[in-house]
Amino acid sequence: MSELHDREGEPEVNRPDPALLTYYILCSFMSFIGVVFVLPAMWVRYSTLRYQLEPTGIRMQVGWMFRREVVVAFRRIQDIQISSNLVQRWLGISSVSIQTASGNAMPEIVIEGVREPERVRDWLYSRMRGADQRRIPDDNAKSNTTDSVSREELLQVLREIRDSLKAIARTKQCTKEDERQS
Repeated sequence: MSELHDREGEPEVNRPDPALLTYYILCSFMSFIGVVFVLPAMWVRYSTLRYQLEPTGIRMQVGWMFRREVVVAFRRIQDIQISSNLVQRWLGISSVSIQTASGNAMPEIVIEGVREPERVRDWLYSRMRGADQRRIPDDNAKSNTTDSVSREELLQVLREIRDSLKAIARTKQCTKEDERQS
């Protein structure tokens, strides 16, 4: 990514790395006679491709005449893959594919032109795992004391359940022994 930076702890991805345009140009020339159609299409794709990492998910926008916008919430992400072909590796870029459980074989979002794909992947993984555990910083001290009290109460209830199950098991064992003796 040409722009991957932290702003108040949230990375923001705006545009793909300029090496992606070079990759698109090389791919266009591989189509030989089709370069007349492919190159303008690839240029439009590159110039309109935008990514935004939001507090609740990731957004991708692409297209000029036919605009496509995809938003994937962190809690819906199932898998993140990094891939790069020979030309992409030569240019020093990769693609980060984000898949959900939508039943589609293709990824929901492919972040193209990434210089540090591991960093993006790790950041996304941290958001996936913590999507439901995020807290507002002002209430952090209050919620920590509430959590510790509720954990103690939960432990006490679990101990009572354990003791009750042990008592039931002993009762059943005694009942079976009494039936065998009879």
